[in-house]
Amino acid sequence: MRQAPATHGIRHQNQNQNDHERLTMDLLERSASARGGERLRLLDEAVVLNLGLAESIARRYYWRGVERDDLLQVANLGLVNAVRRFDPGRGKDFVSFAVPTISGEVKRYFRDHGWTVRPPRRVQELASAVTAARTELSQDHGRAPTASELAGHLGIGVEDVREADASRECFTAASIDYRMSDDDTPLAEALGQDDDGFARADAVTVLGPACRELKPRDRRILYLRFFKGLTQQEIGEELGVTQMQVSRLLTRILGQLRARIAPAVTPR
Repeated sequence: MRQAPATHGIRHQNQNQNDHERLTMDLLERSASARGGERLRLLDEAVVLNLGLAESIARRYYWRGVERDDLLQVANLGLVNAVRRFDPGRGKDFVSFAVPTISGEVKRYFRDHGWTVRPPRRVQELASAVTAARTELSQDHGRAPTASELAGHLGIGVEDVREADASRECFTAASIDYRMSDDDTPLAEALGQDDDGFARADAVTVLGPACRELKPRDRRILYLRFFKGLTQQEIGEELGVTQMQVSRLLTRILGQLRARIAPAVTPR
């Protein structure tokens, strides 16, 4: 008896989804025979009706070094392309057509814009395979797989797995521009600039290696601050320290990064 409300909710959700899909197909089928402004209006309605689908796909790629707004715009572009390319005469399942179309648009954006230091295509493809395998094995084993398990699953060497993981450090080009939620300061500005100026592109290039030299705790603080957007107070609660201690830690960490980056980017 207690499960009845939940079951009813699931049925209601499924019914809404079915109605949503039927309405989408109705709009697309009508657009196929419409002309001019009427056709554009019907296609626009289909796009608006499925914006949630584009957003759900964009969310899969959050926290990977590209601004959320950019990801959402790219996903929406993929949705527009899917709506315009879908042929109701060849199939009745728009979602199955739209998902790979939108995902492909987002992946192309990452391929073209997401790498700070672009590794060889082989390493990029290897990194994607390792990521997928890690997700699959984590679900199967209930824990993160080891490098040896990943290598065995993919039929590659352990060093290949490590190379793929290392290449992910390059996948943070836009993250140096990530703005913190409370003071609207991007990481690049937090690192500071001399009057002579850091060569920004060089600074981005060396930021990944400089971060890897930090202690694990310091890297985590940077991640929480600049990539998850937590406030100093929230970081303190997670780490069990005060907000003032977090402030001092950030000052020290950013000072270390400045010191490590400066020799690599100071013009000769």
